[in-house]
Amino acid sequence: MPYLTGMSTRYRLHYAPDNASLIIRLALEEIGAPYETALVDRRVNAQTSPAYLALNPSGLIPVLETPQGPLFETGAILLWLADTHATLAPTPSDPARGDFLKWLFFTANTLHAELRILFYPEKYTGPDPAHQAALRAGITPRLRRHLQQLDTQAAKTPTWLSPEMPSALTLYIACLMRWMALYPAQANRSWFTLSDTPHLQRLLAALETRPSVHTANLAEGLDPRPFTNPTYPNPPEGTPT
Repeated sequence: MPYLTGMSTRYRLHYAPDNASLIIRLALEEIGAPYETALVDRRVNAQTSPAYLALNPSGLIPVLETPQGPLFETGAILLWLADTHATLAPTPSDPARGDFLKWLFFTANTLHAELRILFYPEKYTGPDPAHQAALRAGITPRLRRHLQQLDTQAAKTPTWLSPEMPSALTLYIACLMRWMALYPAQANRSWFTLSDTPHLQRLLAALETRPSVHTANLAEGLDPRPFTNPTYPNPPEGTPT
């Protein structure tokens, strides 16, 4: 479909339930931007299809189609939306912009990237289960340390990490922590306890009261408390894995 300009601009979000596209769905809902969705059916590896790879050559979810072309990489999409709609982040002239950016990129480049290692160790070690287990054991202390660093920032309640108004960074962290509590299903997840990061826990609880989260819950088959008491999704279409 053709894209219109101005306030009538409509985005298209390529998503799979309870994937990184959830972060972008929440951002779009918070912004109030009109959008439509296109399911990327992971049951048939649609993310590796020629049509999808033409949008994102890495074959990762999500992609957001915009009037300026398709965007991929979760952090990049969030920052583009925040700047385009002047919400969810400090503006470029705001003195808080630098702090926001460094922690957004920390979350995207360090926390999220290392969480992928926990979820998909075979991509880094090969098929040997012992090597995969060793990698998972080695990465979890790092993940715990990253969360403590973010909790220290949340304790200061900056405008970009405050329960009063969610930022792009809040949305990002909340979804990552949801997945830490749930995935991978076959692995030991005792390393993660939400109460170990009480300031982040407060952020997540506040976020669960937002209309954006209620809408996402319905769309992706999530439970009413998807961040502080998550359970596996029951999506109306598609599959998380």
